Amino acid sequence: MKKVSLPVGISDFEKIRENGYYYVDKSGLISELLRDGAAEVTLITRPRRFGKTLGMSMLASFFDISRDSRLVFEGLEISGERQICEEWMNQWPVIFVSLKDVDGLDFAGAFAMLRTMLAYVFQQYDFLLKSEDVHDFDKKLFSRILQKEASDDEVKTCFLLLTRMMCAHYKKPVILLIDEYDVPVARAGNRGYYAEMMDVVKAMLGTALKDNPFLRFAVVTGCLKITKESIFTGTNNFISDTIASCGLNEYFGFTQSDVDRLLADAGAEKYAGSMKAWYDGYHFGDVDVYCPWDVMNYLLDLQRNPAARPAGYWKNTSDNAVIRSFIDFAGSSITKKLEILLAGGYIVQRVDEDLTYDYLHSSEENLWSVLYLTGYLTRAGQEALAALPNPLPDGMAALMIPNAEIREIFETTVMKWFDDSARTWNRRSLFDAVWNGDSETASQEMNRLLRRTISYHDYKEDFYHAFLAGIFAGAGYVVESNKEHGEGRSDIVVCDPLESRVAVFEVKYSKTLAAMDDDCEKALCQIQEKIYAEDYKEDYDQILCYGIAFFKKRCLLKRL
Repeated sequence: MKKVSLPVGISDFEKIRENGYYYVDKSGLISELLRDGAAEVTLITRPRRFGKTLGMSMLASFFDISRDSRLVFEGLEISGERQICEEWMNQWPVIFVSLKDVDGLDFAGAFAMLRTMLAYVFQQYDFLLKSEDVHDFDKKLFSRILQKEASDDEVKTCFLLLTRMMCAHYKKPVILLIDEYDVPVARAGNRGYYAEMMDVVKAMLGTALKDNPFLRFAVVTGCLKITKESIFTGTNNFISDTIASCGLNEYFGFTQSDVDRLLADAGAEKYAGSMKAWYDGYHFGDVDVYCPWDVMNYLLDLQRNPAARPAGYWKNTSDNAVIRSFIDFAGSSITKKLEILLAGGYIVQRVDEDLTYDYLHSSEENLWSVLYLTGYLTRAGQEALAALPNPLPDGMAALMIPNAEIREIFETTVMKWFDDSARTWNRRSLFDAVWNGDSETASQEMNRLLRRTISYHDYKEDFYHAFLAGIFAGAGYVVESNKEHGEGRSDIVVCDPLESRVAVFEVKYSKTLAAMDDDCEKALCQIQEKIYAEDYKEDYDQILCYGIAFFKKRCLLKRL
């Protein structure tokens, strides 16, 4: 394998180019943004780790009037666009801001972090304090933000202030680049101060983007488009480019030709199959793309160890709080659809791209929209769509798991969350029914709990065996499994030493719904014939014996 310097974890465009790191040329994004004149505001939403920050860093390098970027763009696609380069390269004042680090356990903490972040940003433009063309009043406001002494209203209008000062100094309108605009709002939604943070972000972006005479144009990136909150309402010449669009999709993520070229340059063509199976499969508009973070990380591992196997790099780059928060709202409809997805199928759902973080849990549809927009699901490809019996209605999408990496996330992380949720679900009625000998109520409660679980494999005895044991073990009872008692091995024995009682379960897997009753009787006969309860008579005051039959997500209990 050839040695290729891979920029894993580096999102600074100039650092990559100046230090000889491998760069997949996405400079065509520049000409695409400028085609027919740049929109006043372009919002680009993509899942995390698909190259948004690197793309914004490239834009800053190309446009920034304070730099000379000819060498870093030499040989790239955009360098062949002479007219664009003459008119735009290093010809405009640029402000580049990222909101990705704004976080806090409460609003006060997050707002303090925002003040600190703004002070750092403004420090990069402190030359404006010496500019003779900038008004003294603006300089005073600038100094207060720099010293973290600005009022709340001054923080909310900071981007407007900075564009005004930059325009005055350079005598040209400003290009404003705001990366990860929705991160503070998403984190606030998870931690209970959504309204307060939304008020701040809405004011900061609104004053900077709407009717700002000092603005040449703005590019904003994030994971979700939250236009319902009116951040972008009233913005003239506004373009939204999402994963459902066809405009800029090839510039975020790696196309097949990108990956083929990278593997060839690294002498790693033999890994193309595993690379595709694990990290391809995302359908953005009409473009099929790989996750670039995964491709680079796997290739780096291969350079260190040619026997390295694909791994889940993407899942460890951020917490999954938004996804996790849906699990407790899951009903039988959600679990059934997850089983279809895990079995390799697709589900047809309405996708809403205008989500709001405070209303994510208002409907089941929002779950699928979030999973789609954040990269856990993708639209089915043309081949799958062609197999549909009828065309999809407007606003509906056929969603599927994109690749092996995301499937692994579902099979481990997401299913564990469902399992944890089922374990913590209130099972008092079930336990009371079991210890009171109420098999009818125990059957009802067990059925309710079964509907909260996920299984995408064939339902076999080992699945039900583990399900039944987990219910009681998770509640602190002593559970014995397949232990010899009497003249055989009982399936599950649940002991409650404090109350001196024990429940013996013999489990049967029914092949049909109609067979469940007979299978329950067979289980009870087996308990009697094998005298499973005999060993407990001396140690426990109460012994209850149950036959239990399972069929798919149905169960039936009978007491001996």
